[in-house]
Amino acid sequence: MTAELPTDAGTLLEWLDRRQRNNDFTGVVRLLTKMPEERRLAVAPLVDAHIRSLKGDDWWKPALPPQPAGLGLIVIGTAPSAAKAAALLTRRTMRDGWGGVPLPHLLDLVRARRPPWLGDLATRLAGDINAQTVEWSGEWTFVEAMLRESGTMPPVTEAVARGWLSELTPPRRREIPAPLVDRLRDSPYLDLLLPAFFELDGLGAATGDGDGDDTPDFPLALARLAAEGRLDRGELLSGTLDRLLRGDKPTALRTFTALHEALAPTLDELTAHAHDYAQLLPAAGSPVAGLAQRMLRTVDEAGRLKLETLLDASAGVLLRKEKVLVKAQLSWLEKVTRRVPDRRAEILETVAVAFGHPALDIQERALTLIARQVPRLHPDDVALLAGHAVALGGDLPGRAAEIFGSAPPDPGPDEAAGALPPPPPVAEMPPPIAGVAELAEELVTLVQPGKETAVGWERLLAAIVTLNAAGDRAALTDAVLPVLERYAHAFSDAGWNRLPRTVLLGVALRQLISDRGDRQGRAWQRMITAIRDAWQDASLAQRAGVTGSPADLLALRISELSVRLRREPVPFLMATPTHVTGSLDAEVLLARLSRAEAEGWTPWPFDLEQALIRVPRAAAPDVVTRASALTGEAGRRFAEMLRAGGVADPVVTRVEQVAQPGRNTWVARRVVAGLKPSAPTGLHIEGRLLHLAPAPYPVFESAEADDTWAMTMPHHRDAVAAWALPGLASLADLDLKGGSAILPLLAECDGPIGPGLSYALGYVLGARHESDRLAAVDAFLTLAARGEPFAAGVGAAIGDLCAHGTVKVSRVCPALADVYRAGAADVLWESLTVALPQLLPMAPRGLADLLELATLTARAAGARGTFAQLEAAVHRGGTSRLAREAKRLRDVLNR
Repeated sequence: MTAELPTDAGTLLEWLDRRQRNNDFTGVVRLLTKMPEERRLAVAPLVDAHIRSLKGDDWWKPALPPQPAGLGLIVIGTAPSAAKAAALLTRRTMRDGWGGVPLPHLLDLVRARRPPWLGDLATRLAGDINAQTVEWSGEWTFVEAMLRESGTMPPVTEAVARGWLSELTPPRRREIPAPLVDRLRDSPYLDLLLPAFFELDGLGAATGDGDGDDTPDFPLALARLAAEGRLDRGELLSGTLDRLLRGDKPTALRTFTALHEALAPTLDELTAHAHDYAQLLPAAGSPVAGLAQRMLRTVDEAGRLKLETLLDASAGVLLRKEKVLVKAQLSWLEKVTRRVPDRRAEILETVAVAFGHPALDIQERALTLIARQVPRLHPDDVALLAGHAVALGGDLPGRAAEIFGSAPPDPGPDEAAGALPPPPPVAEMPPPIAGVAELAEELVTLVQPGKETAVGWERLLAAIVTLNAAGDRAALTDAVLPVLERYAHAFSDAGWNRLPRTVLLGVALRQLISDRGDRQGRAWQRMITAIRDAWQDASLAQRAGVTGSPADLLALRISELSVRLRREPVPFLMATPTHVTGSLDAEVLLARLSRAEAEGWTPWPFDLEQALIRVPRAAAPDVVTRASALTGEAGRRFAEMLRAGGVADPVVTRVEQVAQPGRNTWVARRVVAGLKPSAPTGLHIEGRLLHLAPAPYPVFESAEADDTWAMTMPHHRDAVAAWALPGLASLADLDLKGGSAILPLLAECDGPIGPGLSYALGYVLGARHESDRLAAVDAFLTLAARGEPFAAGVGAAIGDLCAHGTVKVSRVCPALADVYRAGAADVLWESLTVALPQLLPMAPRGLADLLELATLTARAAGARGTFAQLEAAVHRGGTSRLAREAKRLRDVLNR
């Protein structure tokens, strides 16, 4: 058989390469096993050179690209040592093939070759597994096959532990090879890796759902092994409590709470760990704190819990936001006062901690509990409790004065009513990119997840133009080409993006550094030209997928750069902003235009238009005078715009979308905004950016708005918000996540605030996820600190959206409470006075909480005077919490 093989190492590599490119794993293994060892070793240097010579875009070419899985088999079949094999297999593009290597072929190969360094290789690769992708990449499966074959134990790392756990507890499948408890019992890594499950963060979420049943398999399997004596029960319980004490994400802790339940600790075990549960009760997440509360109460009811331990834990839990926990703790403490009457005063002093709770109904419950015990207290103890009453809010200070027989405490100045500190001035743009080396670094940053920013894009575009004008093409090529090749997936592959910015930029850079483009490059160049033309010709817009939104404008500018950079080079861009909001000082643009006229060159059309729309409305008179002296076409347009007071604000209108009967719509009702220009200016980009006609029914849109949107029109923020509104609405009515970061940026921009930004804030204040709501709170506080006239509009939006159930009051209330606590009670009350009259007649769920917040806000703001809808709610009477909170607010307003 070996005689049939070519003797030339180069020919052998060609044969292997042809098979791996065709995904012929059987052929690769058969050929490698036919070779004697000396021929394998002779091919190894050629394999090394071949893999290192592959360029970044080779892996993305459609015609028989190299296959990382096949190359991985070739490396293992020819490498002379573990170090050489690991160096190749851990290259970025080669790692993608680990999970694609068929294990039977791998095992056939290593059993035929029997490399003595297989265990060393497996150990090296195990240490290089990516913990972020191991659960789905197949890296652990690939490495573990070699570990088992060589009888080697892996290093204990997060990635290895994650891989082991995900392999033991796979996602829902039709067939599971064996029950999980058997797989755990038979695993050679159980004793080695199980401690890491308790010690390393996040591993609780790596256990999957086992067979897919509702019962968590992994905790039950561990508990069964403990019952068998295979695992130490005490160590499992201690490890579980240690993990709960250290904390983790809720999804990761669910497995540990389930394990605690599966272990079912005895009373003796609970007593021994009472201190651990007491530490969990005040600080742990809600499910864990609830577990700790139940366990401690069990110990207490058995008479084994020290009162000092209970009181110390209670002082923290009584300020938690979870009312269920706080109410249960208050009931528990009241029961203890009857059981230990000689320490009643000490217990009630702990109860008084709840006077500082943000919820008035919790404060009221604590005050009522204490009121029942006051006749049994010494006067000195009553006076001490009366001192704590200064923390009470709403109408409770008056009640406390009656209970304690003292004068109503003077609350003093309320921080929530104080003026917010003025925001810092808007930051200027960072310095321009200094040279080709920094340009390459910024290109790498651009394609990193979460690192793409509007400021980064502006600096990149400006640097490409200026460095091209400098004329050192060789230095630019040497710096940029390796980045384009290394990150070919970002700069060459469109993927699912409609207008992939990085691909457009990649085409522009390749056109710049190369005298000829490939077929794909020419195809993209045609698309770039279509994008540019579509902004001028409405009939071409739909064909090119151009809506005219802020999302498309950056793509338009990159397209213009690509088309004109070689044909009509300019020394610099006009539109590069002077501030991070996107604003461009009129004085700076005047200097740029004056230099262009002096040097005899013409600015690019869309670059100029973006610059004009970025200039503030009001310019100094001397700037207007000097601009009028410009003689070129660009200068005349600039001067005309300054004399007109900038680009006119569009007309923004409220548009209500309602689902059509029988139509598959995403939501039943949605409020968005429409745009139409108020006055023509002749700008091509303005004609699209300031015109938006929403569909009459709701349509699905994800929240894709980013900071490049805000920088597009920094002085027309309501128009930008109108474009972003459908996506921002989806954060509330479709429970999506992300995209809300544009709101704080818009708050720092300029321009009137109308339905666009008002409804954007209204929706995102009621977003599903807290991180999005915080962005809306930041925007609200920024506008309040700047003295912007916005509060009534936001209140009207909140009232409209919540009254009809489009947004949940229960989500809006915590966000507005953050506004109150930040010190914006005056502005918040202005919003609430507009929202509450719309909400009270409809009485949506959660309104009682909003009324409670309104009571605190009104008291802090010193508000006086009730309103008809509130009076109607009070007069309806009843004993519901809504009725009580309405009366409480009315009493505070009439005090």
